[in-house]
This record gives sequence, C-alpha cells and structure tokens, in this order.
Amino acid sequence: MTKFTLSRREFLIGATAATAAVWLTAEELAAQESAGTAPAGPPVNCAVIGCGIRGKELLTALARFPNAAVTGICDTYEPFLTRGKESAPNAATLLDYMQILGKKEIEAVFVATPSGLHKDIVLAALQAGKHVYCEAPMAIDVDDCKAMAKASLGEKQIFQIGQQLRANPMRKHVSRFVKSGSLGDMIEARAQWHKRQSWKRAAATPEREAELNWKVSSKTSAGLIGEVGLHQIDLMSWYMAAVPTCATGVGSVMAWKDGRDVADTVQCVIEYPNGARMLYDATLGNSFDGDYELLQGTYGAILMRRQHAWMVREADSPMLDWEVYARKEKIGDESGIVLLADSTKLIAEGKEPGKDAVVDTTKDELYYSVEEFLTNVRAGSKPSCGPQEGYRAAVTAIKVNEAVVNGSKIIFQKEWFDLA
Repeated sequence: MTKFTLSRREFLIGATAATAAVWLTAEELAAQESAGTAPAGPPVNCAVIGCGIRGKELLTALARFPNAAVTGICDTYEPFLTRGKESAPNAATLLDYMQILGKKEIEAVFVATPSGLHKDIVLAALQAGKHVYCEAPMAIDVDDCKAMAKASLGEKQIFQIGQQLRANPMRKHVSRFVKSGSLGDMIEARAQWHKRQSWKRAAATPEREAELNWKVSSKTSAGLIGEVGLHQIDLMSWYMAAVPTCATGVGSVMAWKDGRDVADTVQCVIEYPNGARMLYDATLGNSFDGDYELLQGTYGAILMRRQHAWMVREADSPMLDWEVYARKEKIGDESGIVLLADSTKLIAEGKEPGKDAVVDTTKDELYYSVEEFLTNVRAGSKPSCGPQEGYRAAVTAIKVNEAVVNGSKIIFQKEWFDLA
C-alpha cells in the first residue's frame, strides 16, 4: 500500500487524464485535451456536396460552428437543395459539383454523396486545391480508394476521412490506456451495432428509388460492414496498432425481405497479428442493446458506449497507482472506473473530475469530426484520419464485407495496404 502516497490533487493533475503507466505533465495533458480548440482566424468557407441524409446532418453540424461559413451546397436532386437551404440559408445552390469547385472563395468541401461516387468528386476537389472532408468509407472499390489516397499524399491541403470515432475525445482518451498496457495482454475485442431501420425509402419513380436506395444494392454499397461496421472495426485496428491478418463472416437478409441483395444482419470474426480477435455483429432488424465497443485484456476490460467509457479491472491485476482515487460506477455486476476525457479542463476550473464531470451529450462523433477538420484547415495540422488511415480502414472494411458476402475466410495480404 506504500504506492498510494499521492494527494488527491496530485492524482487529478498527474493521472486522471493520463494512463496508468505513462505520467504526463499538466501542460502536456492540456495540450492533448485542447487539440480540438479552433485557432484564431476567419471562418472557413465551406461547401457540402451531396445533401441527402448525411449531407443534411453535416449541414446541421456546421451550423453550430462560428468558424464555419457554408457558402455553397450541391446536389443533383433539387428538393434536397431546398431542404439544405434550411440549414445554410446564405449558401448558393448548384446542381453540378464542378461549379462548386470553380468558386475560388470556397476553401473546403464536404463530400457526402453515395460512397461509390466519392472518387471523381474528391480527385477533382484536390485538383482544384480544396481542403476535402470525405465521408467514410472512402469508396467501395480498393482501386478507387488507392487513387484518392495517392492523389492527396504530398499535397498541402487537408484530406480528412470521416472515420469519426477517431476524433471522439473519449475514444482518444481510451487509446492512452490501451497503449500504456493498462489492460495487460489484449485477448479480444467485441463490438456491435443494432438498430431497427430498413435503409429503404420510397420515391416517385423507379429510377429515383434506385438512387435513394443505393445502400441496399451490392452494386453500389459495401453493406453493413462498409457503411457502419468500418467505424468500429477501424477503432479496434487503431487500438491494436495493426491491420487484420484474416476475417471470416456470414450475412443474410433476415428482417427486410424486399428484394435487396445486401444483408441486413451480419457477423464476422477478425484476427490480428498478436492473436487477438475482434467479434463483430450488426443488424437492421432489432434495436436491443444498441451499439458499443468492448476491449478485453488479461488485466481488465474497457467498455465504450457513445460518450461514456468504463474500465473494469480483474481482481488479480496489479493495482494502478491512481485506482484508489478514481470515480466508479456500477456496470452490471461489476464496478467500473469511469474514464473521463476532459479532466484537465475541469481541474483548470477548480473542479474535481470524480465529482463534477458532466458528459456533454449534445456533441456526438460527427460534431467532433467536423470540429477537427475545421481546426486542421486553419492550423494546417494532421487529421486523426488522413488518407493513409482512411485507406487502411476502407480496405479492411471492403475485404471483411467480401468475407460476409461469400460466407468465407479472407486472408489479408500486406500489399493491399501499400500505397506505393
């Protein structure tokens, strides 16, 4: 028990936002936790290309930032442009994205079209010298992903992929614990996404219906793995600091038997070089238990649900220096240590994270991802998911989806991830 000689304040400054094994100064912690703070400068002139469901969500998010000015929106479907004007009343509305790219005053574009249409738009935007935020996945074809990633390497403008979990402060905070060895040797990871929704919408004509329902056609979609699972799979690959070695998967249409050829329910097992496995499960047929990510090691486990995270320690694991001071909550039958991402900011305000922390549920992963992009544009800083990270995430998802579609095992090849 002689290890517990820290005062409560020393613990809060030195360990709450740090890891169990890596001690950081208060200044270093503040630098890490204020990484998303927008630098001084004029608002970033932005345009959104693609004003469907995701484009509308981006416009809603952008409206929250004083350092963003949406001056252009683009879609080939005029009713979407009309709807987009509700969030961006001062934006010019255009049907051709090349007109958007031709406007010199527009510095950055958000690409939110169907995934299979990303490549040509992104390449043209990079060629026009625009900063680019591309919704994930980069594309549904490996060659398209490679073309986009290679085109951006060496360019001065920011190319950020919307792997939004990487921008989430809580998940960044968890990465420090994982990298410090607080969980011991990694055994397995689990993640799931359960949400009852059909992904299908009605339209006035068969042609328009096909355009709207691109997610449920194997010709235009990478399925549940490519459109949803890639975020959670990428998160685990980031924590594992590796790309997978192989994957097996199965999928079928269980809930929405409406002619689609994209599975609405999938399961897969993804293996990593150290022998650890990730078990992934997603369905559009049932909402029970929502979504979460779980990491399990020999010393303990970390459970993440949206903006919350808890560490549950094994009874025989080495006691952490700061564990006695940590805030704890009941997680099922276990006692979980609450992992707080904003502890240093609370300390600066004279508060104690264990008592005064309140999770801001008004800010979701998309908010933090957009915030990071705007900051990167002004500061010239490296995105948490740039072309190389986005490429690896997309290739992983595309190949795992192949395993699901074929009900087979895919052996990953190192050259798949090579941008040379």
